[in-house]
Amino acid sequence: MIYVVSTWLLPVIIAITFHEAAHAYVARLLGDDTASRLGRVSLNPLKHIDPFGTIVLPGLLLLARSPFLFGYAKPVPVNFRALRNPRRDMIWVAAAGPAINIGLAIVAALNFHFIAHLPVSVAQWAAQNLKNALVINVILAVFNMFPLPPLDGGRIAVGLLPNVIAVQLARLEPYGMAILIGLLIVLPLLGSQLGSDLDIVSPLLSRSTSSVIDVILRLTGNL
Repeated sequence: MIYVVSTWLLPVIIAITFHEAAHAYVARLLGDDTASRLGRVSLNPLKHIDPFGTIVLPGLLLLARSPFLFGYAKPVPVNFRALRNPRRDMIWVAAAGPAINIGLAIVAALNFHFIAHLPVSVAQWAAQNLKNALVINVILAVFNMFPLPPLDGGRIAVGLLPNVIAVQLARLEPYGMAILIGLLIVLPLLGSQLGSDLDIVSPLLSRSTSSVIDVILRLTGNL
């Protein structure tokens, strides 16, 4: 049990820390220092992790062998009106998190090539950490690109879509997480009670994640 937790904890903390720090850094770069003043442009995990949402909740789901892992970090506050070009820069701030996760996934995949040079006593543990780092970072990137505010994909969509559609989508932000939980957890549970498959989102996320992992493994010479 301790071994399993030890191979997941570090990849999860690194993935979430870099994701949130990237949002804060790009926001500062583009004119909004709100997150910077709160110390969020930092690779110190304590600045970003939510004790329950980042560690306890995913850990409980993992130990319970749940088919669905869910967690969250402290959201990075961004004052979009302070950005030099709010609509355009909102896209860059939102995209920074998933982009850094894809970068971390590529780094993890590249490091697979060095496993053979490690002592046998640590090689298996290191390999499992790298594998989990690859998976966690891709899941985090793909999940956050779901086009529903306040997820990064939703904010990118708001920045790219015509005003008439973007305004309507932006209005969903206060209800976004509730809608997401309904789609990912409540609807599938309801379907199982009714004897029908109502899980329409998880298969899409799963296929997307698998496709991205496959591309990364091929690009890094692991397939």
